[in-house]
Amino acid sequence: METQTLGHETILILDFGSQYTQLIARRVREAGVFCEIHPYNHPWRQNRPARLKGIILSGSPFSVNDEQAPLISADIYDSGVPVLGICYGLQLTSHLLGGRVAASSKKEYGRARLHIKQNSPLFKDLPPACDVWMSHGDKVLELPDGFEAIATTDNSPYAAIQHHSQPLYGLQFHPEVVHSEHGADIIKNFLFHICGCSGDWSANSFVEESIRHIREVVGDKQVLLGLSGGVDSSVAAVLIHKAIGDQLHCMFIDTGLLRLNEARQVEKMFRDAYNIRLTVIDSAASFYKALKGVTDPEHKRKIIGHEFINVFESESRRLGDFTFLAQGTLYPDVIESVSFKGPSATIKSHHNVGGLPEKMGFKLLEPLRELFKDEVRAVGKTLGLPAHLIGRHPFPGPGLAVRILGEITPERVHLLQKADDIYMEELRKAGLYDAIWQAFAVFIPVNTVGVMGDERTYESVVGLRAVNSVDGMTADWYPMPYEVLGRVSNRIINEVKGINRVVYDVSSKPPATIEWE
Repeated sequence: METQTLGHETILILDFGSQYTQLIARRVREAGVFCEIHPYNHPWRQNRPARLKGIILSGSPFSVNDEQAPLISADIYDSGVPVLGICYGLQLTSHLLGGRVAASSKKEYGRARLHIKQNSPLFKDLPPACDVWMSHGDKVLELPDGFEAIATTDNSPYAAIQHHSQPLYGLQFHPEVVHSEHGADIIKNFLFHICGCSGDWSANSFVEESIRHIREVVGDKQVLLGLSGGVDSSVAAVLIHKAIGDQLHCMFIDTGLLRLNEARQVEKMFRDAYNIRLTVIDSAASFYKALKGVTDPEHKRKIIGHEFINVFESESRRLGDFTFLAQGTLYPDVIESVSFKGPSATIKSHHNVGGLPEKMGFKLLEPLRELFKDEVRAVGKTLGLPAHLIGRHPFPGPGLAVRILGEITPERVHLLQKADDIYMEELRKAGLYDAIWQAFAVFIPVNTVGVMGDERTYESVVGLRAVNSVDGMTADWYPMPYEVLGRVSNRIINEVKGINRVVYDVSSKPPATIEWE
């Protein structure tokens, strides 16, 4: 399913490789305006959204004077569409329209005090001075004809600029980051007072128009969805079922690597509560067999992905003839595949049903591919999904296989399932579950000496992890209250035979990752 702007007014964000590009999109969406991110060289004129209201040019790690600098055609500024350049976007605007940009003798990183010098719709209802977040090595030395400075900092005489007669604006700072005071207000001013947006993007409007769109695309054909029990696939299942009813068939593959009682809970919810056609496949034995003796984390992921595809392929043929494969793909996944990021190292493989559409002739149905995670949760709430499912912490595709260091065995899985279940139960009792972005237990295959009763023990270790994050790109470890840690540790050691020590992970991302493998 292609990105389906669904008739909403749209802001186009052209990405020049900034680490903050997704944050720009989130701020625009939070204001109730739909937006799309595309690489800087996207042919937007040929693929212009029906209701294009404005264009935002992102930052970039490049200098506009670099030989390999990403550039665009200057005719974008004559399109009549309002343009806002952020950091590199401001420098690019100046560079393309005849101004002068050079490396600054004093680079500017971190907070700076912004002083507003001119009236501008961009700064409507803002105080005369506020703190903003800078991150640049170049600076504008001379503005193009027709532009004026509307704000300054001690190091940037052109911290914000605007054109005298055209809706063209530039900011040297990053309004999208939380460190910029009134940054969200500046973005809203661009959207509503310059672009003339009305703010017609919401979970309700998305659900209504998605249902209409799904019915139109699917027609009388059959749809197969691989249900995981997580937030994304669950919301996708309920949304598609609301649109086409029994034309949707869900398949849930129990890999044996799930949370405690998860298969039973998923079956009860979707089959009983939502009356969705659901087939549950118990494939634990085949996954354990394929993983026997394997300890390398990347190898484990690839084996699980391969086995999952084998099971999915054979079972789907048995279930019937399907035209569409539905997936809970989200917008960050789409952005990652199309945005201008340059070469990057593979940190770890991700597990999904990639490869199946081409191999089996499926057409893809991805109704959530326009949404960020928080928007998926809002859609789930609109659809009436229970709060405990909507607020569920992220769970990796390979399941507990990446939370068990070393070889995967049924015994280790069972130990970790029980320990993790105790951890989640105590977090809920303490009222902390919803305050934490992600929490889980890890099985560490290291035996340590302990004493239980009058006997010496030599058993395994469990690590506890809890982090707060917005999107998983960065994360801070959660300062868990000692009394909660004490209760969790006491219960695990007393109730899970085979574990005699519990530790807490106080690593942030970066340099660590959230998952241990």
